[in-house]
Amino acid sequence: MKLSSLKYQKIKKKYLHFLKSQEVTSEPFRNKIGQLNNFYLPLSEFIYRNYSTNKKTKIIGLTGGQGSGKSTISNILKILLKEAYGLNTITFSIDDFYKTYKERKKMSEKVSPLFLTRGVPGTHDTNLLFTCLKKIKKSNFSKILIPKFDKSIDDRLPKKKWQKVENKQDIVIFEGWCVGVTPQKEKDLIVPINELEKDKDKKRIWRTKVNTELKNKYKNIFKLINISIFLKVPSFSHVFKWRLLQEKKLSVTSKGKKIMNKTQIKNFIMFYERLTKHMLKNFSKSADSIIKIDEKHRLKSIRFN
Repeated sequence: MKLSSLKYQKIKKKYLHFLKSQEVTSEPFRNKIGQLNNFYLPLSEFIYRNYSTNKKTKIIGLTGGQGSGKSTISNILKILLKEAYGLNTITFSIDDFYKTYKERKKMSEKVSPLFLTRGVPGTHDTNLLFTCLKKIKKSNFSKILIPKFDKSIDDRLPKKKWQKVENKQDIVIFEGWCVGVTPQKEKDLIVPINELEKDKDKKRIWRTKVNTELKNKYKNIFKLINISIFLKVPSFSHVFKWRLLQEKKLSVTSKGKKIMNKTQIKNFIMFYERLTKHMLKNFSKSADSIIKIDEKHRLKSIRFN
């Protein structure tokens, strides 16, 4: 679908306005128009073509390592899908479905102390997530609420602050670092991948439980995804650098709230290391679109499978 000059100019204006609102002083967006033309518009058209086959609600699974730009790209796609194709689009993160602190504390006492830390499969409210996605896809839509999680207080916000979805949506952008991840083979769980696993998961209880969750509840959730998009980071080492930038942004938007320092972030991302590396190795084979990100955090190439 070729865009008219007038529509393109309108899209460009809204896109640039959004990027300006997102920029951190030390990390400006580069080659903005090139990225719009070469990545975001082709991706939007790919989604639109999929939607137009039967015009039923489509769930887009947007996956990438921490700090890869999932939230930013989700919002850009939302703007483009609305302005270019008139599609009603909502975005939310798997992070919003983290279990409450109280629930994770209970799980940490019952299964493994490592489950107190949010992040890995097993720390999400999978029943709530599955129900929300199923309701969104129903043809006879009724109003639903999407939870909100505040990372600066490490807990779910009260219901009055949840996202209200009052109308049927054409597109749902469901983003998260582990969205669509497959379980590992049992033999791959044996050797610890970092100090955290070596010192605090000696009997492999934590990582075995994570893997079991992926085989069961998460598998059923990810089956609801219609299109998967993978933001492929250069390596896991870049996750630390980009997670620092995320925390910097959080410090600007959440003034006065608790923010992690470098050491805390280094320890925190160890919880994500195993599955991030697993996805870097395997997820390109199954994703519908792969966007490679270079060492300077720029979109490098896009491929559609």
